[in-house]
Amino acid sequence: MIKFFEYNWQVRDEWFEWCNHLTTEELLKNRIGGVESILYTLFHIIDVEYSWIRAIQGKKDIAVNFSDYNTIQKLKSLSVTLRTEIKEFVDTDLDNLEDELVSIPWMKEMFKRSEILHHIVAHEIHHIGQLSVWARELNLKPVSANFIGRGI
Repeated sequence: MIKFFEYNWQVRDEWFEWCNHLTTEELLKNRIGGVESILYTLFHIIDVEYSWIRAIQGKKDIAVNFSDYNTIQKLKSLSVTLRTEIKEFVDTDLDNLEDELVSIPWMKEMFKRSEILHHIVAHEIHHIGQLSVWARELNLKPVSANFIGRGI
């Protein structure tokens, strides 16, 4: 599981670099499909990952506002900051915790930790696919989604 988090973080960092070639206007432009804009989609990925990890840990959800992170530099800084906390958790022995049921504050159902961890990984991969579609619509080469060759 840890390898997939590392993969997502590596790909996310490459998308941050890719975004440096676009104007702020292009990054914030509302697009068809996905979650509003390129920048908001990256924010959404980070926010969802952080919220679910905190829920797994039984910690209170910390609301993060997009208006505070509406540039690529601020968003990248947020990602790095929150990743430190998330990495501490995913570096633990997750295999021994996977079957434990977790209550999520914003949902009525309980879920296995393994189910939530898989959801977090799949969620980011899904949105990275949307970013790739938008990149092609801009006639730009998207970040590679290949797991192979990344040294993970």
